[in-house]
Amino acid sequence: MPSWNIHTAHAEKLLREEGPATLGVTDVNAFMFGNYVPDIYVGYLVKPTTKTIEYKDTHLARKAYIPLPRHDIFWRRYIEGRDNVSDVTLGAWTHLVCDHVYNKHTRAFIKKVHVRPGEQTRVDKQGDFAAFGHTLAISTHVAVDDALLAQCAAFPQYDIPEADVRETVRAACAFVDDNQEHFLPELPKLALLTPEFFADAFAEAHAICVEGLRSRVTPPAAPKPPVQPFADFSPTHGMPSCCAAPGVQTC
Repeated sequence: MPSWNIHTAHAEKLLREEGPATLGVTDVNAFMFGNYVPDIYVGYLVKPTTKTIEYKDTHLARKAYIPLPRHDIFWRRYIEGRDNVSDVTLGAWTHLVCDHVYNKHTRAFIKKVHVRPGEQTRVDKQGDFAAFGHTLAISTHVAVDDALLAQCAAFPQYDIPEADVRETVRAACAFVDDNQEHFLPELPKLALLTPEFFADAFAEAHAICVEGLRSRVTPPAAPKPPVQPFADFSPTHGMPSCCAAPGVQTC
């Protein structure tokens, strides 16, 4: 699945190209933090934390070799129809979109090239994801502030205490610093995946995020009223008697 440098790049691209207001984002810092939220409690990116939560619950995914997080379920539960949706919540949704799209593309690619799932495939895949992530120029350092702490405490899926917020910020900033220090100007030779794979997955994830976030700000246009079909009529049927001769104005 995408590492945090990839998630950071997606969030930065959304804000840069669409603008926060267009996406319904009011607190950029909280939105950026939300892009890390689903991974906080899975046990390997943020340590220590006050609790652990199974991946299937944080990502709403069934257990599988390459799971598919359900961003659609998250949207229905915590975003759809709500007037006040926090920026942390919107960021968490974009994270799940990216995880779903990249994992879906990975499943399809492995099947297409007839590679069997297994430890070596996992190692090759993760190495390629790491290489791609280091080609992305990212710069945002999230910060702990009162607004972020309040949104995390009220996160609708599970509360995120201050201690975990601070550890997450530390880990996220370390990702950004590492990416800048080990930035790759171009994608090196990959072990399993291809440049086209990453280009396609990145574009699809971005498009889904844009469509979803914009839909909350700009409601879809009302459907046009249906066109009433013409009745079956003879040249004079339904006309006023004064206009009975077509093309002749006698009224």
